[in-house]
Amino acid sequence: MAITCVPDATAEANEAIRRFMAARAGRPLWADEQDEYEQLLAAWVTALREPPTI
Repeated sequence: MAITCVPDATAEANEAIRRFMAARAGRPLWADEQDEYEQLLAAWVTALREPPTI
């Protein structure tokens, strides 16, 4: 199975993850933050797998 990438959605999800982690740099994630992080990762994976829209 080939993975397609939707650049805008993937970039947006990636940036959200970067902002999230930058705000918590230097400390472990709390339980609720870990849940939010996993949701952000799931959104990123979804963006990677969505077919491009034309």
